[in-house]
Amino acid sequence: MTAPNQGHSGPNGHGPGGSAGDIAWSAERAAAPGPTRSDPVGYAGQARYADPAAYANPAVHADPGAYADPGAYADPAASRAPAGPSALRIVWIYPDLLSTYGDRGNLIVLTRRARLRGIRVEPVEVNSDQPVPRQGDIYLLGGGEDLPQVLAARRLRAGGGLSGAVAAGAVIFAVCAGYQLIGAVFGGAQGEPVEGLGILDISSGRGERRGVGEVLADVDPRLGVDQLTGFENHQGVTRLGQGARPLAKVVLGVGNGDGTEGAYADRILGTYLHGPALVRNPGLADLLLSWAAGSLPPLTDEDEIWTRRLRSERLAAVTG
Repeated sequence: MTAPNQGHSGPNGHGPGGSAGDIAWSAERAAAPGPTRSDPVGYAGQARYADPAAYANPAVHADPGAYADPGAYADPAASRAPAGPSALRIVWIYPDLLSTYGDRGNLIVLTRRARLRGIRVEPVEVNSDQPVPRQGDIYLLGGGEDLPQVLAARRLRAGGGLSGAVAAGAVIFAVCAGYQLIGAVFGGAQGEPVEGLGILDISSGRGERRGVGEVLADVDPRLGVDQLTGFENHQGVTRLGQGARPLAKVVLGVGNGDGTEGAYADRILGTYLHGPALVRNPGLADLLLSWAAGSLPPLTDEDEIWTRRLRSERLAAVTG
């Protein structure tokens, strides 16, 4: 029997639950949904955030029942986010199937870093029995065990919502099992090939060794992101096709299994890194936000103090 959060023998998987790193988050909703990317007036890029007239009404309505942690009300970033006719929609796909090792934190950090810059955010949580909306800006997929990964892939292929969002220009960030299933094929519970979504030109299968532990990787200079740090636990091997580029070169760890880590193409980016990845690597979080919302102003030293401290601690733990 596998102890909680220690992983299992499947090619992709993680320990059951994996919620120790999860942080309570709030899903704010505006009184009216406002225009989406399909509305050319309300979705004209970053200009919608820069127009002061668009934020004439500062009221943001929230469902108190959505707050699992009373401390969530004290988030100063939320108070800085002006209300307006349109919000940055961040869609977390299938947290009931794909949410191991605190991957919920990726949603939290994107929401916070956007709000600190005055960008109104609408987090959307979509379980596996619900259709994936096509009007989101950023879509997140987390890690998961083998059987939930297979189920997630089947439902996402059948629903077509995520593929439709990609066609409309949405940003995708996928971790571990989520990273594998957005490719052409991945290994199932017994190593059998399972059809993926085919939205990133990668193929994954079972490797000979399991990658467990800290990862350090140098990011493709084209992306302008600092060195990556994270945690991996998988037995997958991922090969990139001509339509994808490696996200980074591995300094420490396994990653894709060929000396590279993750992959990206256009606005689609995948990685094996947990941590959560975007909490440990705020530059990567800001890259995703910039793809969706345009150029971002820097955050203040006060806003970044805990982020920098965590990053310094994790890098020091790996590099000594």
